[in-house]
Amino acid sequence: MNATPGVGLVERARAIAPLIAREADEIERSRRLTPAVVSALIENGLYRALLPQSLGGAEAPIDIFMQMLEEIAKADASTAWCLGQCSVCAMIAASLDHDTAHKIFNEGPGILAWGAIAHGARATEGGYRVTARWDFASGSRQASWLGAHVRIVDAEGTPRNNADGSPEVRTILFPVASAVLHDVWQAIGLAGTGTDAYEVSDLFIPERFTAFRDVPSALRETGPLYRIGTGSTFSLGFAAVSLGVARATLDAAIALSRAKHQSLAASAMRDNQAVLGLIGRTEGDLRAARAYLYATANAMWRDLCATGEFSAAHRSAVRLAATWTIHQSAKVVDAAYHMAGATAVFRSNPFERRFRDMHAITQQIQARDTHYEDVGKAILAEG
Repeated sequence: MNATPGVGLVERARAIAPLIAREADEIERSRRLTPAVVSALIENGLYRALLPQSLGGAEAPIDIFMQMLEEIAKADASTAWCLGQCSVCAMIAASLDHDTAHKIFNEGPGILAWGAIAHGARATEGGYRVTARWDFASGSRQASWLGAHVRIVDAEGTPRNNADGSPEVRTILFPVASAVLHDVWQAIGLAGTGTDAYEVSDLFIPERFTAFRDVPSALRETGPLYRIGTGSTFSLGFAAVSLGVARATLDAAIALSRAKHQSLAASAMRDNQAVLGLIGRTEGDLRAARAYLYATANAMWRDLCATGEFSAAHRSAVRLAATWTIHQSAKVVDAAYHMAGATAVFRSNPFERRFRDMHAITQQIQARDTHYEDVGKAILAEG
């Protein structure tokens, strides 16, 4: 076992960031990560950040994973989003038998992507059969395997339930060659993620290529990382992506302010008191958001490592911090975009794509305003 899980991931992310930045225009144009970027991510082991050490993964502490995504997001948000999505998908390995997980993650590129929960799979001898189409599979164009979260029905078509009466939902896994991918991701931001749709027709899924996602009793790995579950890990990861986008956008505005003269004034932006005040306030907002997110993640991680429990209070705290951080990051990007003036609208400058990417992030499930309502309900229930 690696005595220091995740060592070097942040440094490797930082080292390949210039390559990713150079490829960002082509990623945007083609709406796909370029082969050079995918190769760099694979060769540096970044897709394996959350894969169990028993399978040769890093099984990194949560803050290392978040910092890795931040560094990549500073170079290109679409690359960071795909990396975050596929890295979290790899956590399903902790609920698979070792041989099955080895086949998925240690043969070929070993990249798994999946979309939103939808549809059902019919139980049959030795596994399940499914005909369905799913959306929102970020990273699917780089993946060697796809997954889907489906409700299970028995051979007669009756929905199966868990012991507590809730619907039985499994994650099914299958080679990307078994599916048809549909090019549907024509979006204003995160264009390079290739968040396309995919479908299968009468596909048989052997039992061993299914798992219960985010069910602690189904885990085969004992590491604290897998107690967090994919939902909260997605939240922390994508909040870190938003911080990276915000940091890069504000840094670009600061660099512009050092050099730019206003068109109707002889003075430089750096001498404009309004600009100076805006930079100071925005920098404070960004630092505060980052500190809050990481403080929440680190406090949760310490408790988790000490007790082995990811509690409802932890889940609520993570959800609040991640949602608020994404919203604050968007405010930082908006301020930087506004600060840049007309310069910001040109594709040749480092503002308009990040502006679009950031506002695509705010539309994702991790940034929904309803999360505040859930947290508020939890707070009131404590009394």
